Amino acid sequence: MQTSANLNLMVKAVRRAARSLIKVFREVENLVAAMKGAGDFVSRADTAAEAILREDLMGGRPTYGWLGEETGAAAGEDPTRRWIVDPLDGTTNFLHGLPHWAVSVALEHKREIVAAVVYDPLKDELFWAEKGAGAWMNDRRLRVSARPRMIEAIFATGVPFAGRPGLAATLLEFGRLMPRCAGVRRWGAAALDLAWVAAGRFDGYWERGVNPWDVAAGLLLVREAGGLLAPLREGGNVLEDGALLASNAQLHAEFLGLVRGG
Repeated sequence: MQTSANLNLMVKAVRRAARSLIKVFREVENLVAAMKGAGDFVSRADTAAEAILREDLMGGRPTYGWLGEETGAAAGEDPTRRWIVDPLDGTTNFLHGLPHWAVSVALEHKREIVAAVVYDPLKDELFWAEKGAGAWMNDRRLRVSARPRMIEAIFATGVPFAGRPGLAATLLEFGRLMPRCAGVRRWGAAALDLAWVAAGRFDGYWERGVNPWDVAAGLLLVREAGGLLAPLREGGNVLEDGALLASNAQLHAEFLGLVRGG
C-alpha cells in the first residue's frame, strides 16, 4: 500500500530505535535475577532510543515541534505540527525481562493525530495508521472486534502502582465491570493495549493517569480501525486529560457507562 513520506520516516525511525532496545533487552534478561544495575541500564537505553528517534524524525522534519517522554516539549518553526514520542512504552516490563513493550510515535497536525506507528519488535508487529487510510498491522488491515455482548468481552486497563493517584477509582471501576465481562487484562503497555483494541484482540481499554505520549499513536489506530473513543470526564479531551476509554461501537455505551459509574 502507498504510504506518505512522513509515515515512511516514522517507520524507519522506530525500527532503528527498536534495534538498539533489543540489544539492551537481551542484556537485561541476564541481569533480571540479580537486578543489580538493571534500572540504570534500562534508563540509559530509554534515553538512547529517544535520541535516535529525535535524530531521525527531526532530521527529516526539522521545523516540526516535539513532545517526548524523556526530553519533554519543544516548539517548532511550524506551530501546527509536532512529533509525540514514547521511545519505550512498557518500561517496567522491559526492566523485568517481560517481552511486552513497544516504540510509539505519532504525528500531530493542528491538534489532531494524523499518523501513528506502534512497533512491538520482539513480535515484529508494526501497527500503523494514517488519517483516512485505515489501520494496519504489517500488511494486514485491522478492524476492531464485533462482539456485541459484554459477557463475551475482554478489556485492558492500567492499575496505578507505587502510590500513584487513582487506585481507588480504578478499583471501583473493576467492581462494576468484572461481573459483566469475560475478563480484564493488565499488560503494562498502553500503546499496545490500544493497538490490540484496533486489532480486535481486546474489545475495549480504559485507563487513568496516562500521558499524551503513552496513547497518542494508539488513539489513531483505534479510530482508523472503526473503534470509538471517549474521555472518562464528560466534556474532556481524550489526549490531554490522561483518562480515556476505547472500544468497539457495539459495546461503547454500556462500557462507558459502567466505567463512569453513571
